[in-house]
Amino acid sequence: MLTLQVASRVDEAHGIAGLVLTDPQGQHLPEWTPGSHIDVHIDRPGQPALVRQYSLCGDPADRSAYRIAVLREEAGEGGSRHLHENVRQGQLVRVSEPRDLFHFVPRERMVFVAGGIGITPILPMIAAAEAAGAEWVLHYAGREPSTMAFGGHLERYGDRVRVYVSSLGQRMALPSIVAEAEEAVVYACGPARLLDALEQEAGTAGVDLVVERFTNENVVETESDHAFEVELSLTGRTITVLPGESILDKVSEAGVPAPSSCRGGTCGTCETFVVEGEPDHRDAVLNAKEREESEVMMICVSRCKGKRLVLEL
Repeated sequence: MLTLQVASRVDEAHGIAGLVLTDPQGQHLPEWTPGSHIDVHIDRPGQPALVRQYSLCGDPADRSAYRIAVLREEAGEGGSRHLHENVRQGQLVRVSEPRDLFHFVPRERMVFVAGGIGITPILPMIAAAEAAGAEWVLHYAGREPSTMAFGGHLERYGDRVRVYVSSLGQRMALPSIVAEAEEAVVYACGPARLLDALEQEAGTAGVDLVVERFTNENVVETESDHAFEVELSLTGRTITVLPGESILDKVSEAGVPAPSSCRGGTCGTCETFVVEGEPDHRDAVLNAKEREESEVMMICVSRCKGKRLVLEL
């Protein structure tokens, strides 16, 4: 856990606060790679603490600061509202060390797709692609110009950045974007509806697609959930998980250490190796191939399709 200071705060766009976080003693911060995020621990007096994940959108070579952009979500649980209304320059905030679930690897040809605040993890990726001399293009969609962050920053890249403003009737033509990708890898982040449509197009065309989701919308009916046993291979203990209970909670109750953060299937902190059994994946971290392989699972939200799992815990 890191305790950092808010060195500055600016409005990156309407409803989007940009925060620059530095070490109070001026020390270098842990290294990170394009696509990484940090957990921000939000302490609210008289209310439950929250943990939210924000992508790092600065320069990985600059270890003096972390830069994040916080979209104010009126319909959320209040975490982003608290940051917008209460966090000011000079305050201390607790954050995790950076984690990379996006797995960015520069290639000769790359296509980037961003919707709204999904531009944040893409920014350091396109900077890395540019530095590597890669052939790349960014497709960036938003509701209206005033809500689209980092427009001025992106102007330096010229016509490699293609902007779509829905209030002006502009829409991404995903079939064309995927068709033009050909041998390129596509990196995408944004609203679920955008990523769902993109995954469908990419799957049909056989295009290599890597996505990151900010929310877990893998909502499933829980009425049919059943009890199952989980054997913890490293400790030799076996626990029973009933309907309405999570593996993570039961593991914690048993006194077995298991890292966790969001508890909602988005951050990847609780990723656990599966030794035996068939997981019922309900997270937003694993892609289709990883779900099929089932080498790991997120124990905060996922369950068991059968009667027994063996986990490396």
